[in-house]
Amino acid sequence: MRLPDTDTLQRVYGETEKSGRRFESLGENFKKCFGKEEAEFFSSPGRTEIIGNHTDHNGGKILAASINMDTIGAALPNDSNMIEIVSEGYRDKIVVDITRVDHVPQNQGTLSLVAGMVKAIQEFGFQVSGFQAYVSTEVISSAGVSSSASFEMLFCAIVNHFFNDNKMSCLDCAKIGQYGENHYWNKASGLMDQLACAAGGAIALDFSTEKVYEKIDFSFEDYGYDMVIVNTGKGHADLSDEYSQVPQEMKAVAKCLGHTLLCEGSLDELVKNIPEIEKKVNNDRAILRAVHFYEENKRVENIISAINEKKGDVLLNIVSESGKSSWELLQNCYSLANFKEQKVTLCLALTQLFLNEKKDGCCRVHGGGFAGVILGVIPKKHTKEYMEYMSGYVGEENVYAMKIRDTGAVHLG
Repeated sequence: MRLPDTDTLQRVYGETEKSGRRFESLGENFKKCFGKEEAEFFSSPGRTEIIGNHTDHNGGKILAASINMDTIGAALPNDSNMIEIVSEGYRDKIVVDITRVDHVPQNQGTLSLVAGMVKAIQEFGFQVSGFQAYVSTEVISSAGVSSSASFEMLFCAIVNHFFNDNKMSCLDCAKIGQYGENHYWNKASGLMDQLACAAGGAIALDFSTEKVYEKIDFSFEDYGYDMVIVNTGKGHADLSDEYSQVPQEMKAVAKCLGHTLLCEGSLDELVKNIPEIEKKVNNDRAILRAVHFYEENKRVENIISAINEKKGDVLLNIVSESGKSSWELLQNCYSLANFKEQKVTLCLALTQLFLNEKKDGCCRVHGGGFAGVILGVIPKKHTKEYMEYMSGYVGEENVYAMKIRDTGAVHLG
């Protein structure tokens, strides 16, 4: 079995030893599961949201990036209508007949998600046939770095390579993943997670335009900082209602303004109409979330300007302001259904104490929120100390230094 070559591993991972062992193990497990000597290899990263928290679903703006945690797969077509996927750590094989996806029940985890993506591929006019795959991941599950989107884009990379001559664009793949989540998982997700995993590197997203995204030459390392994510110890797999309420409430406010999405209006329009909106929605939180949306869009514009002008101090201040807005206006740092458990807010408070002492860096809730992960932007000279500090509260295994990865979902050979 021919593994990805060292040049490819060096380009994608920045090293060859650890990644080489991972793909060697992946190939061996593919052979054990399916009895085949040959396979093709694929990789899809997780993602970080730098700024633009909960704006995509209302036509907003985001700065996001892929990260150096990824989902990898060994796969090969099987000349049938059956897709068979074995995922490391999961007992049951995922088996989907591509001619019978309409018969797959919804909300049955990865089985439903795969069926939904197959349905989308067919409806979008692309080709899909049977294949076998063995999948392994380093992307933290249910913790805000998009393990689901990473898997979705890996699936699309496989289908794109084997059956579509790589004609599926990043946006096509993102829409396929979104369709699977929206229609077979009943998860009201936008496109940000999928696009950040598919495209690679840092990207500026604007969901009010057809262009949607553009690449941005950016890394915190350029300014002397590391990104450190802290898994606060509580997953968010049971918080679908909390997530769904965010776009629903924003859209309810937009409707009061005569729009479908908030991007069609403005902050001035919102403020002028608050008394009338209060009467219609009877939900002050919805109005606060709409204020967050408009202010967050401005922050995305401002941070891109700061990046272009190489203003590191301004950049960090904007990330800090975004995190504060998520906490105070968007209100996605803990669940009202279990308000006594506030691992995200506790870890943010502990991180801020550390940063106050160092007089540098910033932190924020990461991803969808309510539980899961926070992001610390830590001066490199203090990264090791910070990781040890937070390990004392959440465990060493839950603190990760991560980098922006330039390569998105890809066939490796």
